[in-house]
Amino acid sequence: MAVIDLSALDSALDLLPDQYRGPGGVAGVVHEGRVIARRAWGHADMAARLPMTATRRMPICSISKQMTCALLLDLFSTPEALDPLLPDLLPNFRGPLPTVAQLCHNQSGLRDYWALTVLHGAAPEGLFTEQDGRTLLAQARSGHFAPGAQFSYCNGNFRLLAELIQRATGRDFGALLAERILRPAGMPSAQLAADMRDRVDQVIGYEGNDEVGFLPAESAITWFGDSGVVASLDDMLAWEAHIDASRADAAGLYSRISAPVTFADGMPAPYGYGLRRYRHAGHALTGHGGGVRGFCSFRLHVAAARLSVVVIFNHEASAMRAAEGLMTAALSAPPAAAAEPGQGWDGLWYDHDNDLFLRTRNVPDGVRLHYAVSPATLRPVSATRAEGPGGLVLDRAGDTLRMTRPAENLTVSASHLHPLLRAEAGDIVGRYWSDEIGAGLVIEARDGAASIGFDGMLGVGPMERMYPLARDLWVVTSRRAMDAAPPGEWTLRIRRTEDGAVAGLTLGCLLARAIPYHGPMAD
Repeated sequence: MAVIDLSALDSALDLLPDQYRGPGGVAGVVHEGRVIARRAWGHADMAARLPMTATRRMPICSISKQMTCALLLDLFSTPEALDPLLPDLLPNFRGPLPTVAQLCHNQSGLRDYWALTVLHGAAPEGLFTEQDGRTLLAQARSGHFAPGAQFSYCNGNFRLLAELIQRATGRDFGALLAERILRPAGMPSAQLAADMRDRVDQVIGYEGNDEVGFLPAESAITWFGDSGVVASLDDMLAWEAHIDASRADAAGLYSRISAPVTFADGMPAPYGYGLRRYRHAGHALTGHGGGVRGFCSFRLHVAAARLSVVVIFNHEASAMRAAEGLMTAALSAPPAAAAEPGQGWDGLWYDHDNDLFLRTRNVPDGVRLHYAVSPATLRPVSATRAEGPGGLVLDRAGDTLRMTRPAENLTVSASHLHPLLRAEAGDIVGRYWSDEIGAGLVIEARDGAASIGFDGMLGVGPMERMYPLARDLWVVTSRRAMDAAPPGEWTLRIRRTEDGAVAGLTLGCLLARAIPYHGPMAD
C-alpha cells in the first residue's frame, strides 16, 4: 500500500496560490477513501470580496464527460443499444456513422463543434443556445478520419451522448444525472447547470494573468454532456471517495469507464469513456481536466495507490499541472530529469495528409512543437530524435519530419517548408464558401496586412489576423473563442488551377481538419 508523504503534500499545497496565480482556487486529496487534504484560497468574487470556500460550486467543465459515460452505462448494458438512434441526430452525414462507443472514446472522427463555432461567425462572448448545439451537430457531412481509426478530441461526441440518453429514456438529462450518478456518489450539491450565464454560488470566473490583471469572464454558452456540471470541492472529494469504495467491484461504474479500450485496428487507446489513461512520474493514472472561459479544473486517480487529487481554479492557470504536482509530492515521486536545450530543431513542416502545418523550435528545455491545440515540449534524445509526453516522438531525416502520436493512433510524415517573411495576399482577397459546413469567410488585405473574418449560423465574427508561412500557406490565429480552449492556429492552404488561378482554399486545425472552401466569388 502506498505511503503518503503528508509533509511534502502540505508544502506543495502551500505553494499553489503563488505558483498558479489568480483570484482563487480549491484543491483536495483523497487517500484510501478518506480526505487527507482540503484547501480553498482567494476569492470567488474579487469586487464583492467574497471568499472562496470548499462548498462553493464551480464548473467542473469536461470532467463532466466521465459522468455522462457513467450514466450511459448505468442505464444501458452497452453503448451499442443507442446506435439505432444516432442517424436522426446526424441526418446529413455521408458514409459510415460512428458507433456510440466511438463517441465515448473520442474516436468518431467528427469535427469538434466548439472549433466550428469560430468558423460560423461566433463572437467569443456570444449567445449559444441548446438548439444551436443540435443544429451545428446535425450539419456534419463527414469526419476527418474513418470512425475508430484515430483519436481526436471532440466535445460534440458527448453532447450527442446526452441527446441520445434523453431520447432513449424520455427523461431530462440533468435530472437523470443527479438521480443516478451524483446523489448515489454522495455529491449533495452537484448539479447540471448548462447555461454559463448563471452565476452559481456567486462564483465569477476570470480571464487574464498576474501581469495584465484579471477581468470577469463573459460566457453565454449552453452545453451539457460535454460539460455543464457544477460541483463544490466537497462534492468532488465525495466522487473520489465513491470511486475508492467501489474499487473492487468489476461491475462498478468507474471500473467500467476506466477499463481498457482499443482502436478499430486493435491498438490500445489511451482515452475512453470520458477518461484519459496515462502515466506520470512512473504512476498509471486515469483523469480528465477541462475549462470554460474563466475556469480550469482537473482530477486524477492513481488506482494502485488509492490516491485521488482534485484542483479547480476560477481563472485559467493549469489545473492539470497543479494536480500532477500534488500527486508527485504525495507519492514522493522522483524529480524529472533535467531538461536539455534543443539544438538544430528550428523548422517549418507540412503534414499533407491532414492539411496542417507543424513548427518546431529550439527552447531552453527542449523542442517546442506547434501542431495541436497547445504547444508540446519534447526532450531531445539525439541529434535527430526528440521524445515527449504520451509517447509523442519526432524523428528528423533530411527534409522529412516523422511525427508519431500513439495517443491518437496517428503517424505523420511532414515535408520541410521554406518560410516566407512576407507574401502578397492580393489574389486571394474575396469571399469564400464551404458547402461542407455551410459557412463563409472573407479575406481582406491592405498595406501588407491580411485579415480573415468568418460568418455562418452564429453571426458575423471578428476579423482575425493571418500571416504567411510558405508559398500558398498561411496561419490564422484564434486566441479567443466561445470555449475556454480556443482551437489554436488554423492552417490555410490556397488551392490553384494549373494556370495558377485561385480555385479555393482548405482550412483546418487538429480538432477540425481539412475543410474545403470554394471561391473567391464575385461580388
